[in-house]
Amino acid sequence: MAEAGQVKTEEKRDPEQEARRRLALAQIRQYPDPVLRMQAREVDTFDDDLVRLVERMRGLMHDAAGVGLAATQVGVLRRVFVFQRDGADEDSEPETHAVVNPEAVERSDETEVDDEGCLSLQGVLVPVERSKLLTIEGTDEHGQPVRFELDELSARVVQHELDHLDGTLILDRTTDEARREALGTLRPRPALDRLG
Repeated sequence: MAEAGQVKTEEKRDPEQEARRRLALAQIRQYPDPVLRMQAREVDTFDDDLVRLVERMRGLMHDAAGVGLAATQVGVLRRVFVFQRDGADEDSEPETHAVVNPEAVERSDETEVDDEGCLSLQGVLVPVERSKLLTIEGTDEHGQPVRFELDELSARVVQHELDHLDGTLILDRTTDEARREALGTLRPRPALDRLG
């Protein structure tokens, strides 16, 4: 199953999975919610509230069939995100990690353009250029230091989440033509159009 940006590509889901997905998406802020354009603040308190936030975000990301989720997407302006990273080998399950106060400490000059989706921009897939390799540092939700050296999809997902924490969306990183098409998809239609 392929994944792009923050969203797994469509897969067959049973009715229960689809119901969980819809419920999760209803709890994730959707464009043009203004919080998606706000910059998150550094986390300075590592407490039970932060642990609960991370657990909630992990659950929402999983239920929404996503591969990453930033706190701003759930209306919390704190510098924290969760992301899914493939396991050590092909047979192992993907691992979900939380990164608090993330900082990109190294990026490759080599970039790649690929289509990205976003849990906050349903139905949109746009081309985005990202660094192929990325190293980030931060802490986990318990305040323990973490460092990830990422490539390809994991690097793309984490760059997407870092953007969210700065109020930047994939619409800001794509071509003018793709942005126009995406905004057309996201534009609410009058109720009469939906009836016909």
